[in-house]
Amino acid sequence: MYIELKHLRTIRAIHQAGGLARAAEMLNMTQSALSHQVAGLEDQAGMELFVRRSKPMRLSAAGFRMLRISERILPEIDALEEEFAALRSGKTGRLHITLECHACYDWLFPVLEMFRHAWPEVDVDIRAGLAFDAMPALNREEVDLVITSDPAAQSGVTFNPLFDYHPTFVASAQNPLAAKPFIAAEDFRDQVVITYPVGRDRLDLFTEVLTPAKVEPRGHRTAELTAVILMLVGSNRGVAVLPDWVMREVRSSADYVTRPLGPDPVIKRMYAATREEDAARPYVAHFLRLARVEAVKLQRG
Repeated sequence: MYIELKHLRTIRAIHQAGGLARAAEMLNMTQSALSHQVAGLEDQAGMELFVRRSKPMRLSAAGFRMLRISERILPEIDALEEEFAALRSGKTGRLHITLECHACYDWLFPVLEMFRHAWPEVDVDIRAGLAFDAMPALNREEVDLVITSDPAAQSGVTFNPLFDYHPTFVASAQNPLAAKPFIAAEDFRDQVVITYPVGRDRLDLFTEVLTPAKVEPRGHRTAELTAVILMLVGSNRGVAVLPDWVMREVRSSADYVTRPLGPDPVIKRMYAATREEDAARPYVAHFLRLARVEAVKLQRG
């Protein structure tokens, strides 16, 4: 037996209308065409689906069985059609995000708070567990947007620039390096550096300063949270290099000093990587605008 969605809609319409004439109007077809469709369906089933001698026209036992199927399936089909229509209009969708930047949570959460009010129908999530397999996850459509400062050209991916930032040295005011106007690679040889627990290839301190100069610090310890890193630095248990927007809370504190890296400050750029076909979606474009504005606010303190 071959059943199409139109057959399920026919069963439902006749049951609701109580007759062929009104059901044909509901389905926007002629009564003759509807009657022919019902006859063909009954031929496939090998039994009557309607008790025609009754008024209003009612379903047989077999017809009620088919009605139960239609009442279960058709609402799901209708909901799917509505969802696709919303997707085509750009009003709904999915925005699952992962980050290759621990410090980015400082500005990401305010962005998401504004975003959810503007796009309540968009499914937003942060997939923290994919942070270090981020780009393959983007290609596999496990996530929709990757926050990264390391763009690597690849087919099908767009790196949308967000903002520039300065990796900035921070130390206790009691640290001997506090007296220097800027910090060079050699200055780290006698220091314990405190970083996020990620590979050196993900840390600006190593990629921009220490590794090119072939300098190894005296020690290296890690902490998950920015607040913990700053607490350890303030206690003079080490030094750190963090994005400039993280420094807004310590610049006015007498316990800390912040210094640029090198006589010519290091400049990095943060990107939001998306699949090419997603970059123009209205809600993705709005997220990118919010991210740029919020980052500038944080950098200005």
